[in-house]
Amino acid sequence: MEETSAKASTKKAAVFLVEDHPIFRDGLAMMIDGEPDLAVCGSSESIKETIPALKKHKPDVVIVDISLGDGSGLDLIKQIHEQFPTLPVLALSMHDESLFAERAVRAGAKGYVMKKEAAKTVMTAIRQVLSGALHVSEKMASKMLLKLMHPQGTHDGSPVDALSDREFEIFNLIARGMGPTEIAQKLKLSVKTVQAHREHIKEKLQLDNGTDLTRFALQWAMQHG
Repeated sequence: MEETSAKASTKKAAVFLVEDHPIFRDGLAMMIDGEPDLAVCGSSESIKETIPALKKHKPDVVIVDISLGDGSGLDLIKQIHEQFPTLPVLALSMHDESLFAERAVRAGAKGYVMKKEAAKTVMTAIRQVLSGALHVSEKMASKMLLKLMHPQGTHDGSPVDALSDREFEIFNLIARGMGPTEIAQKLKLSVKTVQAHREHIKEKLQLDNGTDLTRFALQWAMQHG
Protein backbone atom coordinates (compact mmCIF):
# COMPACT_ATOMS: atom_id res chain seq x y z
CA MET A 1 0.00 0.00 0.00
CA GLU A 2 2.81 2.42 0.83
CA GLU A 3 4.42 1.86 -2.58
CA THR A 4 1.09 2.52 -4.32
CA SER A 5 0.60 5.72 -2.35
CA ALA A 6 4.08 6.89 -3.24
CA LYS A 7 3.45 6.32 -6.94
CA ALA A 8 0.12 8.15 -6.74
CA SER A 9 1.73 11.13 -5.02
CA THR A 10 4.36 11.46 -7.75
CA LYS A 11 1.97 11.19 -10.68
CA LYS A 12 2.51 14.06 -13.08
CA ALA A 13 -0.32 16.17 -14.47
CA ALA A 14 -0.86 15.45 -18.17
CA VAL A 15 -0.53 18.51 -20.41
CA PHE A 16 -1.76 18.60 -24.01
CA LEU A 17 -0.37 21.23 -26.42
CA VAL A 18 -2.20 22.79 -29.37
CA GLU A 19 0.48 24.73 -31.24
CA ASP A 20 1.29 24.84 -34.95
CA HIS A 21 4.85 26.17 -34.69
CA PRO A 22 7.08 23.08 -34.25
CA ILE A 23 10.09 24.89 -32.76
CA PHE A 24 8.04 26.68 -30.13
CA ARG A 25 5.94 23.56 -29.43
CA ASP A 26 9.01 21.37 -28.95
CA GLY A 27 10.68 23.96 -26.75
CA LEU A 28 7.59 24.33 -24.58
CA ALA A 29 7.24 20.54 -24.32
CA MET A 30 10.85 20.26 -23.21
CA MET A 31 10.34 22.85 -20.48
CA ILE A 32 7.16 21.20 -19.24
CA ASP A 33 8.70 17.73 -19.21
CA GLY A 34 11.52 19.12 -17.10
CA GLU A 35 9.09 19.96 -14.29
CA PRO A 36 8.68 17.44 -11.44
CA ASP A 37 4.87 17.56 -11.51
CA LEU A 38 4.07 18.09 -15.21
CA ALA A 39 4.41 16.00 -18.38
CA VAL A 40 3.28 16.49 -21.99
CA CYS A 41 0.94 13.66 -22.98
CA GLY A 42 0.36 14.73 -26.57
CA SER A 43 0.04 17.58 -29.03
CA SER A 44 -1.74 18.70 -32.18
CA GLU A 45 -1.09 21.30 -34.85
CA SER A 46 -4.65 21.99 -35.93
CA ILE A 47 -8.21 22.41 -34.74
CA LYS A 48 -9.27 19.38 -36.75
CA GLU A 49 -6.86 17.08 -34.92
CA THR A 50 -7.48 18.37 -31.43
CA ILE A 51 -10.86 17.04 -30.27
CA PRO A 52 -10.13 13.40 -31.31
CA ALA A 53 -6.68 13.68 -29.69
CA LEU A 54 -8.15 14.95 -26.43
CA LYS A 55 -10.53 11.99 -26.31
CA LYS A 56 -7.56 9.67 -26.82
CA HIS A 57 -5.05 11.22 -24.41
CA LYS A 58 -7.44 12.45 -21.68
CA PRO A 59 -5.17 15.27 -20.43
CA ASP A 60 -5.51 17.19 -17.19
CA VAL A 61 -4.99 20.56 -18.90
CA VAL A 62 -4.82 21.89 -22.47
CA ILE A 63 -2.68 24.76 -23.72
CA VAL A 64 -4.15 26.37 -26.85
CA ASP A 65 -2.42 28.89 -29.10
CA ILE A 66 -4.89 31.62 -30.05
CA SER A 67 -3.50 31.83 -33.60
CA LEU A 68 -3.66 28.52 -35.46
CA GLY A 69 -3.05 27.81 -39.12
CA ASP A 70 -6.45 26.27 -39.80
CA GLY A 71 -8.69 28.56 -37.81
CA SER A 72 -9.39 30.41 -34.61
CA GLY A 73 -8.02 29.35 -31.25
CA LEU A 74 -11.00 31.07 -29.65
CA ASP A 75 -13.35 28.79 -31.60
CA LEU A 76 -11.35 25.77 -30.47
CA ILE A 77 -11.51 26.87 -26.83
CA LYS A 78 -15.30 27.11 -27.16
CA GLN A 79 -15.42 23.60 -28.67
CA ILE A 80 -13.27 22.16 -25.89
CA HIS A 81 -15.38 23.88 -23.23
CA GLU A 82 -18.56 22.47 -24.76
CA GLN A 83 -17.29 18.90 -25.10
CA PHE A 84 -15.06 18.76 -22.01
CA PRO A 85 -16.58 21.28 -19.58
CA THR A 86 -14.34 20.27 -16.66
CA LEU A 87 -11.09 20.29 -18.66
CA PRO A 88 -9.10 23.47 -17.91
CA VAL A 89 -7.72 25.37 -20.89
CA LEU A 90 -4.83 27.83 -20.82
CA ALA A 91 -4.74 30.22 -23.77
CA LEU A 92 -1.31 31.06 -25.14
CA SER A 93 -0.59 33.86 -27.57
CA MET A 94 1.96 36.16 -29.10
CA HIS A 95 -0.62 38.94 -28.79
CA ASP A 96 -0.80 41.29 -25.83
CA GLU A 97 -3.30 40.18 -23.22
CA SER A 98 -5.29 43.40 -23.62
CA LEU A 99 -6.36 42.13 -27.05
CA PHE A 100 -7.37 38.53 -26.36
CA ALA A 101 -7.33 37.63 -22.65
CA GLU A 102 -10.88 38.65 -21.84
CA ARG A 103 -12.21 37.07 -25.03
CA ALA A 104 -10.36 33.83 -24.27
CA VAL A 105 -11.83 33.68 -20.76
CA ARG A 106 -15.32 34.34 -22.11
CA ALA A 107 -14.77 31.49 -24.57
CA GLY A 108 -14.06 29.12 -21.68
CA ALA A 109 -10.34 29.42 -20.97
CA LYS A 110 -9.15 29.43 -17.35
CA GLY A 111 -6.14 31.57 -18.09
CA TYR A 112 -4.13 33.54 -20.60
CA VAL A 113 -0.37 33.87 -20.93
CA MET A 114 1.77 35.56 -23.57
CA LYS A 115 4.51 33.66 -25.37
CA LYS A 116 7.07 36.28 -24.41
CA GLU A 117 6.60 35.54 -20.70
CA ALA A 118 9.37 33.80 -18.79
CA ALA A 119 9.20 30.01 -18.47
CA LYS A 120 8.52 30.37 -14.74
CA THR A 121 5.39 32.42 -15.45
CA VAL A 122 4.11 29.86 -17.94
CA MET A 123 4.60 27.02 -15.44
CA THR A 124 2.85 29.05 -12.75
CA ALA A 125 -0.07 29.63 -15.13
CA ILE A 126 -0.35 25.90 -15.88
CA ARG A 127 -0.41 25.03 -12.18
CA GLN A 128 -2.95 27.74 -11.39
CA VAL A 129 -5.48 26.59 -13.98
CA LEU A 130 -4.90 22.99 -12.88
CA SER A 131 -5.81 24.01 -9.33
CA GLY A 132 -9.04 25.58 -10.53
CA ALA A 133 -7.84 29.18 -10.30
CA LEU A 134 -7.93 31.79 -13.05
CA HIS A 135 -4.61 33.01 -14.40
CA VAL A 136 -4.37 36.51 -15.82
CA SER A 137 -2.11 39.40 -14.88
CA GLU A 138 -3.12 41.69 -12.01
CA LYS A 139 -3.76 44.49 -14.50
CA MET A 140 -6.09 42.32 -16.60
CA ALA A 141 -7.84 40.93 -13.50
CA SER A 142 -8.59 44.49 -12.37
CA LYS A 143 -9.91 45.41 -15.80
CA MET A 144 -12.19 42.36 -15.92
CA LEU A 145 -13.45 42.99 -12.39
CA LEU A 146 -14.22 46.61 -13.26
CA LYS A 147 -16.25 45.49 -16.27
CA LEU A 148 -18.10 42.99 -14.11
CA MET A 149 -18.97 45.72 -11.60
CA HIS A 150 -20.00 48.17 -14.34
CA PRO A 151 -21.37 46.06 -17.20
CA GLN A 152 -23.11 49.05 -18.79
CA GLY A 153 -19.92 51.05 -18.99
CA THR A 154 -18.08 51.93 -22.14
CA HIS A 155 -15.66 49.56 -23.86
CA ASP A 156 -12.60 51.38 -22.51
CA GLY A 157 -13.21 54.05 -25.13
CA SER A 158 -12.26 51.69 -27.97
CA PRO A 159 -14.91 50.75 -30.54
CA VAL A 160 -12.84 47.66 -31.40
CA ASP A 161 -13.72 46.19 -27.98
CA ALA A 162 -17.38 46.23 -29.04
CA LEU A 163 -16.73 43.75 -31.87
CA SER A 164 -17.87 40.16 -31.40
CA ASP A 165 -15.18 37.47 -31.18
CA ARG A 166 -15.66 36.52 -34.83
CA GLU A 167 -15.67 40.14 -35.95
CA PHE A 168 -12.53 40.82 -33.94
CA GLU A 169 -10.76 37.81 -35.47
CA ILE A 170 -11.61 39.03 -38.95
CA PHE A 171 -10.59 42.59 -38.06
CA ASN A 172 -7.27 41.27 -36.74
CA LEU A 173 -6.67 39.39 -40.00
CA ILE A 174 -7.52 42.51 -42.01
CA ALA A 175 -4.90 44.29 -39.90
CA ARG A 176 -2.43 41.61 -40.98
CA GLY A 177 -3.10 42.43 -44.62
CA MET A 178 -5.44 39.56 -45.51
CA GLY A 179 -8.24 39.93 -48.03
CA PRO A 180 -11.71 38.31 -47.82
CA THR A 181 -10.69 35.15 -49.69
CA GLU A 182 -7.63 34.55 -47.48
CA ILE A 183 -9.66 35.17 -44.33
CA ALA A 184 -12.39 32.81 -45.51
CA GLN A 185 -9.86 30.06 -46.14
CA LYS A 186 -8.13 30.53 -42.78
CA LEU A 187 -11.32 30.61 -40.71
CA LYS A 188 -13.12 27.96 -42.80
CA LEU A 189 -15.91 30.36 -43.73
CA SER A 190 -17.50 31.34 -47.01
CA VAL A 191 -16.35 34.56 -48.65
CA LYS A 192 -19.96 35.76 -48.42
CA THR A 193 -19.93 35.28 -44.64
CA VAL A 194 -16.64 37.15 -44.32
CA GLN A 195 -18.04 40.00 -46.40
CA ALA A 196 -21.10 40.15 -44.14
CA HIS A 197 -18.88 40.35 -41.06
CA ARG A 198 -16.84 43.11 -42.72
CA GLU A 199 -20.04 45.11 -43.19
CA HIS A 200 -20.94 44.69 -39.52
CA ILE A 201 -17.41 45.73 -38.51
CA LYS A 202 -17.65 48.87 -40.65
CA GLU A 203 -20.98 49.75 -39.05
CA LYS A 204 -19.66 49.29 -35.50
CA LEU A 205 -16.49 51.25 -36.24
CA GLN A 206 -18.48 53.89 -38.17
CA LEU A 207 -16.37 53.51 -41.30
CA ASP A 208 -17.68 54.33 -44.76
CA ASN A 209 -15.98 51.76 -46.97
CA GLY A 210 -13.51 48.90 -47.27
CA THR A 211 -10.56 51.22 -47.81
CA ASP A 212 -11.31 53.04 -44.56
CA LEU A 213 -11.61 49.70 -42.78
CA THR A 214 -8.24 48.50 -44.06
CA ARG A 215 -6.58 51.80 -43.14
CA PHE A 216 -8.13 51.78 -39.66
CA ALA A 217 -7.10 48.15 -39.10
CA LEU A 218 -3.51 48.81 -40.17
CA GLN A 219 -3.26 51.86 -37.89
CA TRP A 220 -4.71 49.85 -35.02
CA ALA A 221 -2.17 47.07 -35.62
CA MET A 222 0.69 49.56 -35.49
CA GLN A 223 -0.55 50.96 -32.18
CA HIS A 224 -1.06 47.52 -30.61
CA GLY A 225 2.09 45.87 -31.95
